[in-house]
Amino acid sequence: MSQVIEVGMLGDIPAGTARQVVVGDRKIALVRIGDDVYAIGDTCSHAEISLSEGEVMAEDREIECWKHGSAFSLLTGEPSTLPAIRPVPVYEVRVVGGRVELVIS
Repeated sequence: MSQVIEVGMLGDIPAGTARQVVVGDRKIALVRIGDDVYAIGDTCSHAEISLSEGEVMAEDREIECWKHGSAFSLLTGEPSTLPAIRPVPVYEVRVVGGRVELVIS
C-alpha cells in the first residue's frame, strides 16, 4: 500500500538545486530541474555521503556525489560513473497545486 506525504512547496526548492527531507527512517534528496522534481535516496551507495549536497547536472538529469564524484541518474538511481557501482533508490514524486508530494510504498 502506498502512502502520499507532502514534503514541502515547489517554491521552497530553487531550480537546479537539491535538498534533503527525512521521511520515517529514509533520507531522500529532492532535486528540482525547472518545474520537475525528482526524489532519490540521499546517501551515496559508495560511501555514507549526502547526495543532496552534491552538484545537480540538469542536462543529464543526474546528481553528483561531492566526495568522490559518482553521478546517479535521477530517473533510475543507477550510477553512471565510478566509484559507485550500486544504484540508490528513486521515489515517485509529484507536484500538486505547488505542493511537493512523495509516494512511498
